[in-house]
Amino acid sequence: MFRKAFLGGIAAIALVSSQGPAISQETLNLTIAAGHPEIFLWVKHIKETFIPTLAAELEKTGEVTINWTEGYGGTIVKLGSEVEAFQTGIIDVGQMSGVFNPASMGLLNLTYAMPFGPADARGVTAAVEKALNDTEGALSQLEEATGVVYIGGGIAIDDYNIAATKELTKVSDLEGIKIGGAGPNLSWLASTGAVGVQGSYVSFYNDIKTGVYDGNIGWMTANVPAKLHEVAPNFNLVNFGAMYIGGWGVAKPVWDTFSDDTKAAFRTAAAAYTKAYFDEQEARYDSAKQTLLDGGGKMVEFDRTERETWINNLPNPTTAWIAAAEARSEPAREVLNAYQDNLKADGFTFIRDYLAE
Repeated sequence: MFRKAFLGGIAAIALVSSQGPAISQETLNLTIAAGHPEIFLWVKHIKETFIPTLAAELEKTGEVTINWTEGYGGTIVKLGSEVEAFQTGIIDVGQMSGVFNPASMGLLNLTYAMPFGPADARGVTAAVEKALNDTEGALSQLEEATGVVYIGGGIAIDDYNIAATKELTKVSDLEGIKIGGAGPNLSWLASTGAVGVQGSYVSFYNDIKTGVYDGNIGWMTANVPAKLHEVAPNFNLVNFGAMYIGGWGVAKPVWDTFSDDTKAAFRTAAAAYTKAYFDEQEARYDSAKQTLLDGGGKMVEFDRTERETWINNLPNPTTAWIAAAEARSEPAREVLNAYQDNLKADGFTFIRDYLAE
C-alpha cells in the first residue's frame, strides 16, 4: 500500500567547472498539503516558516533543492484523508494529526483524553513531544501503522472554550444545546446534556448560521479569523485547556531516501515552524480577543465551582482512549503517565487524577 520507492521525479543538475570536479545537486519534486486553508496559523507557517527554513538549511550542504507542489484548503487532501494520502503518494510531507485521523493516528490525541488541562499551548506541546519521544515504542508503532515518519514540529491550540449563540455560566445551561466539535473533544460534553455534532473550522460558520448546531468547541485565535463571533457571539470560558493537534510527518519511502544532512534540515525546519507558530499565536491572542469584543462578541465567565462539578461528573475520558490505543498495540497508558508527569514537573496538576481511577 505504501510507495516502495521515491517517485518524486528527481532531476540531476550537473554543475561543471573547469577548475574542479562536477558537483551534482538533486531537485526533489515533493507535494505538501493541508485540509485547512491558509487563514489558519498552522497552515500559514507552512509557507512562511517551514518551507523557507528548509530551503536555507538545504542550501548549506548543497545536496538537494526542493520543487514544491502545495495545496491548502482541501485542494489536494481533505481533512481526515491524510493517512491515505501519505500512503498512496498523493502527499509526501504534511501534518500528522490524530484529530481527523483517529483510527491510525489516535495516539497523537493524548491531550484530548485529558481535558481541563493547562492553557499554555507551548508548554503542552513540549510535554507531549517529550512523552512521545521518551516512551518506548510510541513513535515507532505510529510509523509502522501509518508509513509516516514523525519529525517534530508539534503545535497546540490555545485554550479550548465554547462559542455559542447563548451564554453558558453553569452546567445546566448546556442542556439541549448542540455543539460542533472535531470528534475527540465531543466526549467532553458527556453528562452535561449538550449534544455533540461532528464538525470542523471548514464548516463551523455556515453550520452555526443555518442552525445545524448552536456553537462550537474552539479557541480564540482560530474562532476570530473564522469570524465565528458573527454567528456565535458568546465566548464561554469553560477552559478545557490547550490541546496538542500534531506535528510534521514525511512519507517513510521518501524519508528513507534522504541523507542524514537532509533529514537534519527537515527536523530543523519543523522546530522553526513550531517556534514561529507559537510566537504568532501568543502575539495574536489579545488582538483576537479585542476583535471579538469590537465585533459584538462577549467573553462569558463559567462558574468555577460548576466547572469542577463538570470535571468530576465526566465519564473518565482516558478509559476509552486507552482501550482503543492499546488495541492498536500502542503504549497508551505509558504515554499519558509521561505526559502527566511532564506537566507536573512544570508546575501543573489536574483537578482530577484520571489515571488513578
